[in-house]
Amino acid sequence: MSSKFLALSFCLIASLASAQPSNSAKRPMTFEDMMQMKRLGDTAVSPDGKWLAYSVTTVNLEANSRTPELWLQKIEGGEPMKLAVGQPGDGGLQFSHDGKRILFLSGRDGSQQVWLADFDAATGAASNAKKLTAVAGDADNAEWSPDGKFIVFTADVYPDCPAITMADFDTGNKCNADRDKAQAASKVKAQLWTGLLYRHWNHFTGEKRSHLYLVDVDSGRMRDLNPGDVHDVPPFSLEGGGGFSIAPDSKELAFTENVDPVPAISMSAKIWTLDLTDPAAKPVQVSTSAGGNFNPAYSPDGKWLAWRSQARAGYESDKFRLWLYDRATKTGKDLLPKFDNWVDEFAWADDSQTLFFASGATGESPIFQVGIGLGGLKIGAQPRQITTSGEFGDLHVLPGGKSILAAVQFVDKPGEIVQLDNFDAVAGTFTTCDPVVGAKHVKCPPGETHHQAAQYGVTHLNDTLLSQLDLEKMQNFWFTASDGTKVQGFVIPPPGFDPQKKYPVKFLIHGGPQGAWGDSWSYRWNAELFAANGYVVVMINMRGSTGYGQAFVDGVNGDWGGKPFTDLMEGLDYAEQHYPFIDKSRECALGASYGGYMANWVLGHTDRFKCIVSHDGMFNAESAFGSTEELWFNTWEFTGHPWDYYGKPDSENPFRKWSPSLYAKNFKTPTLVVHSQLDYRLDVSEGFQLFTTLQLMHVPSEMLYFPDEGHWVLKPQNSRLWYKTVNGWVDKYTGTRDQGSGTSK
Repeated sequence: MSSKFLALSFCLIASLASAQPSNSAKRPMTFEDMMQMKRLGDTAVSPDGKWLAYSVTTVNLEANSRTPELWLQKIEGGEPMKLAVGQPGDGGLQFSHDGKRILFLSGRDGSQQVWLADFDAATGAASNAKKLTAVAGDADNAEWSPDGKFIVFTADVYPDCPAITMADFDTGNKCNADRDKAQAASKVKAQLWTGLLYRHWNHFTGEKRSHLYLVDVDSGRMRDLNPGDVHDVPPFSLEGGGGFSIAPDSKELAFTENVDPVPAISMSAKIWTLDLTDPAAKPVQVSTSAGGNFNPAYSPDGKWLAWRSQARAGYESDKFRLWLYDRATKTGKDLLPKFDNWVDEFAWADDSQTLFFASGATGESPIFQVGIGLGGLKIGAQPRQITTSGEFGDLHVLPGGKSILAAVQFVDKPGEIVQLDNFDAVAGTFTTCDPVVGAKHVKCPPGETHHQAAQYGVTHLNDTLLSQLDLEKMQNFWFTASDGTKVQGFVIPPPGFDPQKKYPVKFLIHGGPQGAWGDSWSYRWNAELFAANGYVVVMINMRGSTGYGQAFVDGVNGDWGGKPFTDLMEGLDYAEQHYPFIDKSRECALGASYGGYMANWVLGHTDRFKCIVSHDGMFNAESAFGSTEELWFNTWEFTGHPWDYYGKPDSENPFRKWSPSLYAKNFKTPTLVVHSQLDYRLDVSEGFQLFTTLQLMHVPSEMLYFPDEGHWVLKPQNSRLWYKTVNGWVDKYTGTRDQGSGTSK
């Protein structure tokens, strides 16, 4: 081990060992506390850079509901105010480019449609709200054209209905509405499938497909921009969004579409452009990579089109590059050929020469700057990292390019909006931190991190509640795996931490597998809440994790139970050896999705844990291949199809070599199985098979089954039951006294 990593380890040990018990005025977080937190949603910034619009979701635990509402706030300082014309449930607010109007999405009349209102940039007042669209079904992802004359949005359509045109909206819309009504009224709910993908994540795809629509703001007339198209435009994305961009002159649209005939086996989405001045124009493909291409965005001057691009076909976790396309020469290139991590999202500055992007890196997601000619930043140069700790996203570059508005979250603080101010494009630094209450700005004290400066954020959704809670800081450590690879791990001590005591361990295993633990908040697997009832939380970013270069990501391909498993076990060994407050005789392993698969693998390969929690995990790799929907994933990760290995020994068949089901004879550890009926990524049958096996093997086991959830448990009361059951299971087998099991007493 290098002296650098030894020194870092000794520093981490010293920092934890010197920690004092937390302020007695603060208390551990409960599940109810977490449900009381206001959740930041989508954001928008007025074109003059003075107003922030954002969505805040409030949870009502007893009503089992989550309700978003729209808010406005002056960026330079001021009290937030609800959108005057808004109603609970509204969202998707966007400012027109002249700043005089807003659009938003509202379902107040029964279906979600695009609404318009006047906006007073001096006071923030909105008035004269009126509904613009009346499409069958719901409108979504609405965006203003730069000239303010039209809006582009998405809506689901039956491709075989008559095309909706500016001249004839009623015929096509009536066809769609009648088909919806007939399906809802029919006593027969059977479906006839003629191909894949017939279901996806948590819903059956049905006959409708997402299309892009254009609606004229003055007349309300609209047209389907993808008439008759049998593909989803844009393709489904977990991140949401419309997957399109309107050129600055409002004459062209860029969008994402995958036209491969079998979407279940393809990730090869392309970028297309469409001439909006010619109703008869056909889309033109402008991307050339074999892999996926997403999130097109025109530069403000219209010369460039940028998007996130992957090189390898069929691999959803290939490196996301930042691709730059010259519209005049119709040529493109990778803007960051030497950058080895993913570009998660990006935003243009108004000079059209600078882009800012967020990228996961060693447990953080900082903001980077890259240019195409400004300040010595040339194409091919390494980008500049301009923030440190925290997970940044939802980037907005304010006019002038010297300030960035962004959402940021930490493991001990949910998302807020902060402003990074007075940016020096040449030095790549900010000279002031975030705005404080009022119109004042505060200089960053020397050495102050953005995490410390986040108290000066634009929004303060949960300050009062957070000030009452004892949320311990996350520490990180590095160790050297058996093959010489450096691997990162994290430790969160419990509230009221006393380094002289011994604490049981919750060992969390992340999903993906191409995901990562880090300095970010979660409402589903909240590390602080897991620690809250007296546990040390340990997390390892094993092989396959993002933020450590693409070779590290690729390290899981075809090796699901290999290096990732040894990384996890060696990382836990390291934590046990270097953190003396860990009670290694009282450890439980918990994982979901790929983490659930790994929990199942752990079950058959070690007896070191007192208990296991397996949530939505793959148990039988062969059956999972036949019951999942995104077949490209299993085909890539297991290097083929099950029938490709017919007649070969298990050691040469990845579907059997890496299948936890074949190691059932080794199962001994008490295991809680969690699975949901609407999980179509990892079918509920995987959970049933695991639970059946455990019961027949007489291994202490229980199964928590949700008939109304998908891959994630999202409904508030279901979430409460999930935390109570999971924490109760771990308490039972670690011998921990009942300290709340995730709920208040």
